[in-house]
Amino acid sequence: MHLFYTPDLINKIHTLNEIESKHCVRVLRLDLGHEVQLIDGKGGFHRAKVIEANPKKCSVELIESTFEYGKRNHFLHIAIAPTKNIDRFEWFLEKATEIGIDEITPIFCEHSERKTLKMERSEKILVSAIKQSIKAYKPILNEPVQLKEFLTINFKGVKFIAHCEENQKNSLKSAYTPGQNTLVLIGPEGDFSPQEIQMAKHNNFKEISLGESRLRTETAGIVACHTINLLNEY
Repeated sequence: MHLFYTPDLINKIHTLNEIESKHCVRVLRLDLGHEVQLIDGKGGFHRAKVIEANPKKCSVELIESTFEYGKRNHFLHIAIAPTKNIDRFEWFLEKATEIGIDEITPIFCEHSERKTLKMERSEKILVSAIKQSIKAYKPILNEPVQLKEFLTINFKGVKFIAHCEENQKNSLKSAYTPGQNTLVLIGPEGDFSPQEIQMAKHNNFKEISLGESRLRTETAGIVACHTINLLNEY
């Protein structure tokens, strides 16, 4: 399968951007009449054929379109603190996208060691991951925000905060009901501060556990993502 990302797809005849055109013609050596698949990141999955094999502006013609391809019965939003080692955060972006996630918000917390993020690079990772996993929806990646500001957002669904404080918490598995829209907070390497946990609870976030092990930030994000997806398979 030759899959290309076309977020600006509108008409039956479409010209791939220069990066995708070069990959199509120079790397894959596709020529006139070859069939390709297109995803627009908004749920559209399209079959097309090459009608102009130009490595700078390769044009294709749509043959068949499917909309809401792979649409799920729930919505998952994970707000997570970027890790000090950016490779770990980027690993989370890639794997969460492959597993299935709808929205990601980087949050800066009291114990955060990273205060900046290259959004353009992060977006490229998401695009690569949806192509790898053949998903027609690209996750929304929001601009980084301070946790205090994020806690007051209006979210129509259940809200959880995963932290390592020693108190009585339900597991995510037992606290979540399949089909619910879900927002999960994942803290930095030093965890959320007690004050941040209290602020989250004040804003109707429920405390949860992701298991008995103390997990790295990016691992916790993947565990939460996988758990929600797994529970919605049944």
